[in-house]
Amino acid sequence: MIDLSTYKDLNTIEVNEFKPKPTTLTVGQKEAARQLWASDDGTTKIGVWECTPGEFTADRTSAGEYCHIISGSASVKNTDGSNIRDLGPGDLLVLPIGWKGHWTIHEHVRKLYILQS
Repeated sequence: MIDLSTYKDLNTIEVNEFKPKPTTLTVGQKEAARQLWASDDGTTKIGVWECTPGEFTADRTSAGEYCHIISGSASVKNTDGSNIRDLGPGDLLVLPIGWKGHWTIHEHVRKLYILQS
């Protein structure tokens, strides 16, 4: 059972050490995360993620993702360049299983993520 206060103040949860973003298209871009909860069967994972400015590719082939932007700004678009969406604090983005696309982080982003496979 999860302690519901885990999600009380998402702005102050410490993330792990920043490391190079594996799918970056921008030299020096880094990310960090902290998983807060996972289901016993591993199909659902919830955590906080941060990323520095830059561009990267994303592939949701094996898991869908719900993204709630806590701070910062970004743009997301499909792989073919269609459906550009600007994101900022308070926005929710749903990326279904099978989605592939491109993120541009304009201002250091912090988000709550929920991955579901």
